[in-house]
Amino acid sequence: MKNNFGYIIIGSGIAGLTTALTLKDSGSIAIFTKKNPADSSTNLAQGGMAAMVGEGDQADWHIEDTLKAGDFHNKKKAVDLLVKNSSEALLWLKTQGVLFDAKPSLEAGHRLPRIFHTTDFTGKDIEKTLLKKVAENKKINIFKNSLVVDLIIENNICQGIFILTEDNKIIPFFSKAVILTTGGSGQVYQWTTNPPVSTGDGIAIASRAGAKISDLEFVQFHPTAFKNKTSPLFLLSERLRGEGAKLIDERGNQFVDELLPRDELTRAIFEKQKSSTVYLTMAHLNKKEIIKKLPNIYKRLKTYGYDLTHDRVPVTPAAHYQCGGVETDLDGKTSIKNLFAVGEVANTGVHGANRLASNSLLEAVVFGRRIGSYIVSSPRRRGSSAFGLIQKSNYSLDPLLQGDDKQILNKIKINIKKTMWEKVGIVRRKSELSKALKIFKSYKKQLEKIKKGNKVSFELVEVSNLVEVALQITQAALNRPKSLGAHYII
Repeated sequence: MKNNFGYIIIGSGIAGLTTALTLKDSGSIAIFTKKNPADSSTNLAQGGMAAMVGEGDQADWHIEDTLKAGDFHNKKKAVDLLVKNSSEALLWLKTQGVLFDAKPSLEAGHRLPRIFHTTDFTGKDIEKTLLKKVAENKKINIFKNSLVVDLIIENNICQGIFILTEDNKIIPFFSKAVILTTGGSGQVYQWTTNPPVSTGDGIAIASRAGAKISDLEFVQFHPTAFKNKTSPLFLLSERLRGEGAKLIDERGNQFVDELLPRDELTRAIFEKQKSSTVYLTMAHLNKKEIIKKLPNIYKRLKTYGYDLTHDRVPVTPAAHYQCGGVETDLDGKTSIKNLFAVGEVANTGVHGANRLASNSLLEAVVFGRRIGSYIVSSPRRRGSSAFGLIQKSNYSLDPLLQGDDKQILNKIKINIKKTMWEKVGIVRRKSELSKALKIFKSYKKQLEKIKKGNKVSFELVEVSNLVEVALQITQAALNRPKSLGAHYII
């Protein structure tokens, strides 16, 4: 198997695919994805993409809305870059074949309609279109069911990655540049809208390599997920409230402004849930228009026994988006040479303390294209020939852990999610954060015993990553004693 590529991309969502398509004429590319290529948060994204091309819109307005949502913790230069490249990003997706609706929609935090959709499953349409483009390019190779164990680092230079393959082998892959596009870490929480693959792998492997990580305390909870018994929860898009959906309590009383920023609305629902179930209703709106604009959500809710045009649909907040991440500059460079990050795994400074709705797909396209262009135009990178580094790897493959070890891993995984939800969730207390930190540190010690002899298995790597991310989010929350944006501490 060939294991030396021009560029390695870890992740197959919109950020990874955009970067790959930008690099497509400059060398061989390997995309490694943990499961199947379509198993990403992009594929679940119902909301659209914000772009400053709506009638009467201005760049300054989109910038101000983004800064306000981020509680002014954003990096102004990053926000400027995002907004001023938004129309070009939308056009690029259109040229790839994405068929957006003609008119933009309104979502919370935006002062006017500037959100472009493809009906109500925008992310799925984008993912499908970009995967088709990637499949047409012979220079781009996708390796599915490939879990990144660690980065290969020498003298603070990223030389490649170690992959646990689908046939249970540890193989090193080398390249001139490694781009992290692994998405977020919502699966660290008991209730999330994120797919099962979102276990914070990019944060964990970058952290183990010594990359700078920042702003992990800012976890955005989406206010309106369909309340169900199993996670991930089905998202009820921001667009529903943009189209006029109301939030009511058990008595049918409207108790909040539905277009508040996500952190404020989430806390209002969280508080109301102490005394009442919260429902979303669109019964007062035109039935035909609802079905026309939200056909997929309408159909999906039908499978749960709810009619969006008529019924009160129970909703609850759920962990949704990681605002912080691997710190980068405007060209996606991390603190490790030849290691880049883009999308939800990266902290570009765009989102600040709380993400403005529909800026995430936009960020992935704008920065994915920018990183690709930077890598192509920057001084020639020395391709890795560090095959001797294989000798430094002493991983002991153990795909079949002992029964006791598997039970321990499963128990740790369940308890991490529960502890994060209860102690490091929507409303935080210093005492509870401290308790959570002790719990996670004890789990890390347990895992170190299981990993004795550098044993590696899919379950062990994934749970280790969850523990690492839980630790870092909790420590970051403790390090910020005052509330800011999505970090709310009392």
